[in-house]
Amino acid sequence: MRAALSIVAGPVDSLEIHDIDAPVAGPDEVIIAVEATALNFMDTLIIRDRYQVKPPRPFSPGGECAGRIIEVGSAVGGFQVGDRVCAYVGYGAAREKVAVKESSLIRVPDAVPLDRAAALIVTYGTVLYALRDRAGIREGETLLLTGTTGGVGSAAVELGQLLGARILACTNGERSELCARGVDLFVDPDADDVKLAVRKLTNNNGADVVLDVTGGRLTEQLVRATGWGGRYLVVGFAAGEIPRLPLNLVMLKSIDIMGIHWSAWAQREREAHRRNTEWLLKQVAEGLLSPKIDKHLPLNRIADALSLIVDRKVRGKIVITM
Repeated sequence: MRAALSIVAGPVDSLEIHDIDAPVAGPDEVIIAVEATALNFMDTLIIRDRYQVKPPRPFSPGGECAGRIIEVGSAVGGFQVGDRVCAYVGYGAAREKVAVKESSLIRVPDAVPLDRAAALIVTYGTVLYALRDRAGIREGETLLLTGTTGGVGSAAVELGQLLGARILACTNGERSELCARGVDLFVDPDADDVKLAVRKLTNNNGADVVLDVTGGRLTEQLVRATGWGGRYLVVGFAAGEIPRLPLNLVMLKSIDIMGIHWSAWAQREREAHRRNTEWLLKQVAEGLLSPKIDKHLPLNRIADALSLIVDRKVRGKIVITM
């Protein structure tokens, strides 16, 4: 079978496509014939040894996939050959077949295309965990977002709207498209005083919840723009800089700073992760959510796909098809 392999740490063009032996299912595993593997920013880090998880080489990037079961282990009782499933595997999904433990499998409803199932696990899972499980966002609250064109940001716009929030985007991107997707208000990240701009748009209250995927120079300004008793969700540092924060800002307005390490939570709390993913798939099946896929590319173009993520040219998700 074909697999994209990271053999040495390096940039996206260090990946190589090789023919390798197909996996064999262990007693508690199934073999999935992968039809779709969705890529994320973390894939650009893990191949350079800049992610918190450093797999032994050679390994394949790709943390989420969907496909059909073609083999089941002797101890597997809940699934059978032919079932449509998706799974979060952390890494290793950018290959034609993958072995997955039964405990990590989630059944995909017939009404949900497999590429959409693969594309929602990490980004929509992260946002649902952040907004509903951690921040406890309430209907009518103002949700301030950064990175609204990327995978997590796009999911946050859609999920925030579904959960009843008013969406405020901190972006200088294409506003007409974001309006069509449900963004209510905009603040320019290059404004002289972002806090003042946010407060003007929120009746001087500030944002109730901030979901920040970029970090960097805006972090302190966005914390200042958070309202009394607000929740500031630290999701990532796409800007490439881990900021320092004066803690007096947190104290003076009783702000909660919440770290969102979704992948660790999904591994630690497997049943909660399963329930969240099943809920997300149900919303897709009912037409209430529609994961945005920017491009489908074949496995031999995975370097091109990851380059688009590095260059921030992706609007939604990129899916590798086998």
